[in-house]
Amino acid sequence: MPLVKTRGAASAQGFGEFAQASGPVYIEDVFSTYLYTGNGATGQSINNGIDLSGKGGFVWLKDRDQGFQHFLFDTVRGTDKALNSNTTDPQGSGGLMSATSTGFSFSGNTNGNQNTVLWASWTFRKQPKMFDIQTWTGSGANRTISHSLGSVPACIIVKRTDTTADWAVYHRSLANTQYLVLNSTAAAATGATWWNSTTPTSSVFSLGTDASVNASAGTYVAYIFAHDAGGFGLTGTDNVISCGSFTKSTATTTVTLGYEPQWVLFKRSDSTGDWILFDTMRGLTVTQADRGLYPNLSSAEDASAGMIPTATGFNVTNYWGQSNEVYIYIAIRRGPMKVPTTGTSVFSPIARTGTGATATVTGGGFATDLALFSSRNRATSEFFVFVDRLRGKDANFGVPYTSGESAYTNAVTGLDVMDGFVVGADTNRVVNYSGYTYINYFFKRAPSFFDEVCYTGTGANTTFTHNLGVVPELIIVKRRNTTGAWDSYCSALANTEYVVLNTTAAKATGATRWNSTTPTSSVFSVGTSTTTNASGGTYVAWLFATCAGVSKVGSYTGTATTKQIDCGFTAGARFVLIKRTDSTGDWYVWDTARGIVSGNDPYLLLNTSDAEDTSTDYIDTYSAGFEISSTAPAAINASAGTYIFLAIA
Repeated sequence: MPLVKTRGAASAQGFGEFAQASGPVYIEDVFSTYLYTGNGATGQSINNGIDLSGKGGFVWLKDRDQGFQHFLFDTVRGTDKALNSNTTDPQGSGGLMSATSTGFSFSGNTNGNQNTVLWASWTFRKQPKMFDIQTWTGSGANRTISHSLGSVPACIIVKRTDTTADWAVYHRSLANTQYLVLNSTAAAATGATWWNSTTPTSSVFSLGTDASVNASAGTYVAYIFAHDAGGFGLTGTDNVISCGSFTKSTATTTVTLGYEPQWVLFKRSDSTGDWILFDTMRGLTVTQADRGLYPNLSSAEDASAGMIPTATGFNVTNYWGQSNEVYIYIAIRRGPMKVPTTGTSVFSPIARTGTGATATVTGGGFATDLALFSSRNRATSEFFVFVDRLRGKDANFGVPYTSGESAYTNAVTGLDVMDGFVVGADTNRVVNYSGYTYINYFFKRAPSFFDEVCYTGTGANTTFTHNLGVVPELIIVKRRNTTGAWDSYCSALANTEYVVLNTTAAKATGATRWNSTTPTSSVFSVGTSTTTNASGGTYVAWLFATCAGVSKVGSYTGTATTKQIDCGFTAGARFVLIKRTDSTGDWYVWDTARGIVSGNDPYLLLNTSDAEDTSTDYIDTYSAGFEISSTAPAAINASAGTYIFLAIA
């Protein structure tokens, strides 16, 4: 039985600064998931940061809500020629208008741009050790085809373009006498005439005489994928694509990739079953509320279950109880891999007034990975709600409350947009009640700046992998499945100490929080405390670090006089969070959307539901970071008091 239960409705990764790199190559240079709404107009451009006109590549389009066919285009055959993965049809005309240096554009109300239709696009740029495209005219005799992958092909998808034919799929996890069919649910079949019983090499792949791959005078295209070939990142050794297999057990099956995936295509190979495609933009979450699309079907996107991303791969749950089922997959690494150089590419504060009607909150310029927003009304009482892509839109927390995850009905209704998030009518007055004022903080996960890890506790001292790429300096942990305090680690404190985000308490000593162990650039440690690591408990950890010119996690000693905090910025901080650690003190938060100016600066407190205070001037502008006023209270600037902070440029 396939890893999909139902078919039916809809749910987001981004763009922005992370465009084509010179020198090192990153996953964001060569692959993108981009969601958009068709407008039926000539020239609608999809700017996903992928250089298709200069490098060449492949675009796969599928509507999410109407049940249209899949449309596949590439720059080798020509972007006006469409193939459909769910049919045997030859290529047809009518499609993209052109490939561009930042994506692609449409020729009108054509395939992939029908007016008001919701679309998902997946763009693959040609790149050694990642992806290649080859075309040929069949010979009818055993032969080889040269390729430019720069490594041994792990998956090859072949389609005859001049007449009807099945989509032939080679996969390294099958024998070289076997094949799968992309437009079919069929199990792997044996046929020596497909790949001539020959394994590909780093320079060629082999074809037999079957008409689906090599009929005399037939025309063909192949999409060729690598496996763990390195070639990416600063050192050129990072993997970004893996083609493998797993056998589902009666419990959770763990698949280790060495990275967190953003896109996974898989198919049961030992029996019948649909092909299914997940991505983090539409919703690949730890809550199993995933959004599936089916390459072999024209069906609209549905609510699927069974796959949970992890920091090192993915888990497959025993959702239906079957075991010993064999699956093949292609997985692509989550980006960005490139360290950001500007704060605006990864963080945005948005002040807004609720409308009481469904709306997309935009202005960040990137797809939101974490949305932190004041609820209720800044002018009266409020609390802060945490919603993030990894846990899904319905898994919400409110600080200072200690309760586990819950869903606020009709509040955040979608993260499946390229900029911001979608809010509903919000009858609960949480994020979008008509006339209420809100502050929203948008964060993007990026190396050296911010990462997120969801994990299940063990009850014993252990470590969990993260993908921050540097040593975390601030870690906020919250238990998801039941009540638990918001325990927080900071590098300015001892690794036996912690502070609690939902209280005013001074730093406390507790070796069971972090196992008296300092985090590393790859893992963080937890002990036996139920707030960070109860056996079977589920948790989320948000990790922050100092990123040059972008963010600063630090500490200072108060002077009770004007004090400038140098964060290494050039245009001042747009976000400041401060907490006193040697004594009691609130968690103060300021931002430039509400005002960090020479006069009064509105602040909110993360640890209370108090209304916003607009009558004080506790911090001021300072180009290298922020300035603390001599009039600031002891909770911010007591003589000899000690403080921790997070500032973002």
